[in-house]
Amino acid sequence: MSPRFWEILPGTLSWLTLATLFVASWYFPLAVAVFIVLYDLHWLLKTLYLFLYLRFSFNLMRGRMQTDWLEKLKESGKDWESVYHLVLLPMYKEPIEVVRESLNSLNNINFPKKKVLIVLATEARGGIEDAEIALKIQEEFKDCFGKFLITSHPADLEGEAPGKGSNETWAIKQALAEIVNPLQLNYSQVLTTVFDIDTRPGPDYFGVLTWEFLHVPHPQHSSYQPIPLFTNNSFKVPVFARLIGFSSSFWQLMQQGRPEQLVTFSSHSIPLQALVDVGFWDRDIVSEDSRIFFQCLNHYQGNWRAVPLYYPVSMDSVTGDNIFSALKNLYKQQRRWAWGIENIRYLGDKFLKNPQISKGKKIFWTWTALEGFHSWSTSSFIIFIFGFLPNALGGPDFHTTVFSYNLPVLTGWLTNLSSLGIITSAFFSVILLEPELRLTRFRHLRYVWYALQWALIPFTFLIFSSLPALEAQTRMMLGGRFRLGFWRTPKTKES
Repeated sequence: MSPRFWEILPGTLSWLTLATLFVASWYFPLAVAVFIVLYDLHWLLKTLYLFLYLRFSFNLMRGRMQTDWLEKLKESGKDWESVYHLVLLPMYKEPIEVVRESLNSLNNINFPKKKVLIVLATEARGGIEDAEIALKIQEEFKDCFGKFLITSHPADLEGEAPGKGSNETWAIKQALAEIVNPLQLNYSQVLTTVFDIDTRPGPDYFGVLTWEFLHVPHPQHSSYQPIPLFTNNSFKVPVFARLIGFSSSFWQLMQQGRPEQLVTFSSHSIPLQALVDVGFWDRDIVSEDSRIFFQCLNHYQGNWRAVPLYYPVSMDSVTGDNIFSALKNLYKQQRRWAWGIENIRYLGDKFLKNPQISKGKKIFWTWTALEGFHSWSTSSFIIFIFGFLPNALGGPDFHTTVFSYNLPVLTGWLTNLSSLGIITSAFFSVILLEPELRLTRFRHLRYVWYALQWALIPFTFLIFSSLPALEAQTRMMLGGRFRLGFWRTPKTKES
């Protein structure tokens, strides 16, 4: 099958699903009504199922946050002091306050900082302003870590698309030449961590990471995934951005409890030797964070996995100069995340053609990716809108049936039961907030108001989740000038 087949397939499946349900509501309203009830029931059970993983991962995360991992390493008997951490921080037109806060969090880690090697990866397109910010940050923090390197990724290199992937690949090649090789470090003992510039790791992040690296089976064939919590600026963003931020955090918590389905997302760590083996990040794509997982899965004949760290890093929710720009940025961010659909082509074009990978693993990952993107783009429409279609479009024969009368009752009952998950999410989101923010900003009736905001979830998921996902799939299906390039999420000084 040609690569274009895999680009067209996801969008075709999504539009075919929605169009079929819409047209069938005219001609076969009873069948559609039965399907909607069963689909809502499926999501109710799935909500309960995922809640178990959320609770499991949440409890593990809290336990790990209360553990002194450096002390555990010292008592482990393992050669943990031979492990180095190469940290890439891609930046492009970022406020110096955002960069400084991230470096401050790295400076406060509970781990020997001389074994942490910082690479501030700037873009030449950022101009003199970015260069000056990088130099100021280097001057402030150069003595805090083992090494502090600034790289500048040239613009318009052949075979590249502007974005994190091309910048990271340039930066790590420079780091090899100027840090790793001069220090004669063993590639298999260096863990490469990529943090978005707004990422602030917890104090024991590198302790947890080193512990897992030294204790998991096949450490050289593993990525290491923390839990991204979009809580840095929760009180300074519109309610829809806050809800999407917490929902994304909860999804990552749930995925940590299902490591067999876990794929690298945003900030993550990977052995340097593996990066060298696969040729670093692809330089002409948008979703480099998840693509590197599939590159390794393909290169190592299916012998690759993402190890959940059950430990958080905090990040920014989307913001803007005003509420309208913030909502516009939120939509664009979700559309960029949904552009991970480009990995379907990679799976179809390379992964499925690799004879060394088992058929079962090929089917599992291809189905998991296709089903995930299909559900992302269609589920909110089916749950919150399509339940009304049989009664709205069905003929008089259907309107006189008992099923027509009871359909809104059944779907409403199932949706309300699923709302228990929303209430639980509201509870967990308050716990996830920084304690000092809860004490200063969250008093008395603010808790009530905050919980009530979760009633906006149906609208939020429709407009800021399923719709951008459907647009991304449609753009991929159409191809050509409709394709998306990399879009940088704007940061503000207040983040």
